[in-house]
Amino acid sequence: MNIDSVREYCLTFPHVTEKVQWDDDLCFKVAGKIFCILPLEPRPLVISFKCTPESFFQLQEIEGIVPAPYLAKNKWVSLERFSVLRDDELRDALATSYLLVWEKLPKRVQNELASPVTGKKAPKKKPAQKPSAGTSSKSRKR
Repeated sequence: MNIDSVREYCLTFPHVTEKVQWDDDLCFKVAGKIFCILPLEPRPLVISFKCTPESFFQLQEIEGIVPAPYLAKNKWVSLERFSVLRDDELRDALATSYLLVWEKLPKRVQNELASPVTGKKAPKKKPAQKPSAGTSSKSRKR
């Protein structure tokens, strides 16, 4: 993969926006939360993304993958070159990053947006029913 193919792939996820931040970093976001960063100017690191706690440590065992500067405490890694992972592995890692960020969004925001899996609005929850007058004495305060 390269910058163009990563960009094209990230934009296939629902509700993703891209924005250049910090002068020359292309950031991919869902509901304003970043899940992938691509430096646009040549640097030692070519891409950064969020991963699970398990894969955070597993990925670092691969030569060319390092903890992401400033973001490692939140389980982000950076690749020194795109070829460190096969294209399908990088696509899987980016999809995981997107889902990890999606799942951390407040439920209200998730409900306002379409589901990342179905592309449909999440069903609204029915309000909890209040106990009726015939509620048992155990549940009533005395």
